[in-house]
Amino acid sequence: DLFVFPSLSETWGNVITEAMASGLAVVAFRHAASAELINSGDNGINLDPGDATGFQQAAAELCQHPADYARLGRLARLTVLERSWVGIAEQFKRHLNNALEAHHALSPACRIRSP
Repeated sequence: DLFVFPSLSETWGNVITEAMASGLAVVAFRHAASAELINSGDNGINLDPGDATGFQQAAAELCQHPADYARLGRLARLTVLERSWVGIAEQFKRHLNNALEAHHALSPACRIRSP
């Protein structure tokens, strides 16, 4: 019913994506994949890295509320279903375009000079 992921050493955390795709509510530290994928309280629970007590409390509290973890799991699944390869490629292109625009905005050769 829930996926509890206490790792701070996992670089991406494919298991978080897989758990969310399976419709599980995820409790994780706000780090790497969970920081990008989980909007705490909406589609999972994220806690500050190092807050072990808060992490334990959040997991224990959530497991006592089936309606809450069911709702989080449904929204978690919807979150990752939106992450298609096409969508990821489009996001990457937007990041590249933003970087290019920022570079040109800072480049002295591209600045418009007043007379």
